[in-house]
Amino acid sequence: MRAPAFWTIRYGRDAAPILRLLLSSLGALYGASVARRIAQAKPEALSIPVISIGNLTAGGTGKTPFSQALRTLLVDLLGRPIGIVSRGYGGTLEGPVAVDPGVHGAEDVGDEPLMLAQGGPVFIARDRAAAGKLAAQHGMKAVILDDGHQNPSLAKTISLVVVDGQTGFGNGYLIPSGPLREKPAIGLARADAIILMGPVSDDTLEDIEGYSGPIFKATLKAKAVVIEGPVLGFCGIGRPEKFDATLRDLGLNVVDLHPFDDHHRYRPDELARLEADALAAGATLVTTEKDFVRLPTAFAAKVRVVPIEAVLADEAAFLAFLRGKLDSPLGQD
Repeated sequence: MRAPAFWTIRYGRDAAPILRLLLSSLGALYGASVARRIAQAKPEALSIPVISIGNLTAGGTGKTPFSQALRTLLVDLLGRPIGIVSRGYGGTLEGPVAVDPGVHGAEDVGDEPLMLAQGGPVFIARDRAAAGKLAAQHGMKAVILDDGHQNPSLAKTISLVVVDGQTGFGNGYLIPSGPLREKPAIGLARADAIILMGPVSDDTLEDIEGYSGPIFKATLKAKAVVIEGPVLGFCGIGRPEKFDATLRDLGLNVVDLHPFDDHHRYRPDELARLEADALAAGATLVTTEKDFVRLPTAFAAKVRVVPIEAVLADEAAFLAFLRGKLDSPLGQD
């Protein structure tokens, strides 16, 4: 699903105050269930470091490209191999299983794990502790726990929270009244550092002003692509407007963008419509890496991809932070 527009609106009629109030009791139940699950869990400790990347909100904050960037940094620090552990959302396999792009499809292991597996080992399981154990058995020197901040199954050496610099914690309410998975004061108390992704608004600065840990800034940058003539974009991601902005920032002539729900599985009729619309506009179809791995091979051959990477503003400072946490005997929580 796509996040409702009112989740990111704090004031006024468009903030849907009545609907937000009606949903607030469900939000309280949701927050209580998350807090109870974390409090009652007995995290399993692996023999290797576990670096968790997560957020406090539903929707896209840039966790996946940051996972890719973090793996590169950890390879420099610890050497290969560095594994990524994921739930495998959207896939049918329960795991634990090591993702093989030559064997598995997005329908098996999920789109994000399949995309991440292009750059190194990825392990999926509904039980992420089981996936972590499998990663250790495969000789990983460390694992990155993708979307792991509310998952208490593994003891974490480092917990990183990625915050969208523009929207922050949205309207400040818990799901379904707002985008929050848990109250910020509770979630940030477990964070070793915040990664502020993209341009930072005053509202976001206000959201995190009580946090006393290190804060690192990063941006999402599209790798340069050259596409002559108009382009028609489509994507099934948490915040499709970000992809639209990316295409325009690259100077591409965007005639339209077709948004779909996050992790959307494209039906043949939807693909046929996209192809017909592109043909009518004389446009090239473009999409994200995450969407590309969900496309049938024949259709994917007609689509261009715009790769996105996360870039830290001060990589040296972040590397020093990682070294300090990984060398510390107090790293496990």
